[in-house]
Amino acid sequence: MPRWLGRCPDCGAWGSFVEAVPHHGDRPLDLPTPITEVATTAGDRRATGLGELDRVLGGGLVPGSVTLLAGEPGMGKSTLLLQALGRMARAGARCLLVGAEESPEQVRLRAGRVDALHPELRLAADTSLPRILAIVAQHRPDVVAVDSIQTIVHPDRPGAPGSVTQVRECAQALVQLAKQAALPTLLVGHVTKDGSVAGPRALEHVVDTVLSVDGHHHHTLRLVRALKHRFGSTQELGILEMRDTGLVEVPDPSSLFLEDRRVDAPGSVVAAVLDGARPLLVEVQALVAPAVGPPRRFADGFDGTRLALLLAVLEARGAETLRSSDVYANVVGGVRVGEPGLDLAVALAVAGAHLDRSINADTVVVGEIGLGGEIRQVPGASRRLAEAARLGFRRVIGPPSLPPTPGLTAVPAATLRDALNVALGSRDRQAA
Repeated sequence: MPRWLGRCPDCGAWGSFVEAVPHHGDRPLDLPTPITEVATTAGDRRATGLGELDRVLGGGLVPGSVTLLAGEPGMGKSTLLLQALGRMARAGARCLLVGAEESPEQVRLRAGRVDALHPELRLAADTSLPRILAIVAQHRPDVVAVDSIQTIVHPDRPGAPGSVTQVRECAQALVQLAKQAALPTLLVGHVTKDGSVAGPRALEHVVDTVLSVDGHHHHTLRLVRALKHRFGSTQELGILEMRDTGLVEVPDPSSLFLEDRRVDAPGSVVAAVLDGARPLLVEVQALVAPAVGPPRRFADGFDGTRLALLLAVLEARGAETLRSSDVYANVVGGVRVGEPGLDLAVALAVAGAHLDRSINADTVVVGEIGLGGEIRQVPGASRRLAEAARLGFRRVIGPPSLPPTPGLTAVPAATLRDALNVALGSRDRQAA
């Protein structure tokens, strides 16, 4: 371990230690290059063969890029990685998977289950960084993957596997290798209890792309997002479904979310939302019941604080008395919505459940609610409404600023009270 020394252990002299700066030779300096003459690799991306993953990556893996695949245990990180390597190997790429967490037999069984068996996909079970670098130098793969970075050990550095020093040193060595050899590299990383990538924050900074694989343990959907992407947008969303044969792409998630919807159920509203740049139609369900004791407010699939705010606006601006009722609201399907375009749908679902009234089956809702009860515009309204029209909806309730959309009749609502009137009927009676 590094420690302070004030006296030389050989000659016994005090204060004789001086810093020695390593000499890197007399290599001439690289002259600055005009940015217009720098070669690009935008057209050299290597597709992974999984359309939803390639969507998030902007078309595939860039030569020399390092991609960190992070997520909670059981989300399918290793399965997604193995499927991508299998498809790239089938397309002619020499792929190397360093399985540092599982035995080769375990990886072989999973590869057979997800149809990833191919002779061009090689497997190395090792945790020593120098030996991994030697294997890469000898095999010269087109793509290399390490599962996971927290299990790799540098024998010349202190600390146990997964420690800050080990993760930082191993990641930097693999990044340096990727840049020097123009080798696309995939790393699997764990996350902490709060959902952040485990290990030092420097791990997220040294890699080029950080992909998050998340979902609900009780649902089969898996959502892939780019938290950081130096070669493309971070606004794309990939949606896959976990099955016995691995992860399967979901090309039309809106239809999947609405597949089992009851069209005449009070408290059920379809909302047009955006996740990044991808429009989705989701069902919002609400249940209002008499409270036994202090009233409860429960939200699943969106922020619970937002639900409390919307209930306060409903009572102040919509004449709904909910202070003695339990309120439960849920976004169906296991997806989590973090944007305010869901506001109006939640408010109408709660009011519909409270009044035992249902909204028209061909109606979609979009809009943010302000504290004054006004319905405000949302970004990407054209994409939201185009998705609604594609799925057969004929009416949209939202702010007056909604753009015209072929196939959709806009019902403008400037305030929450207006929206309640057009969605659930006349409001000229005293709320219960």
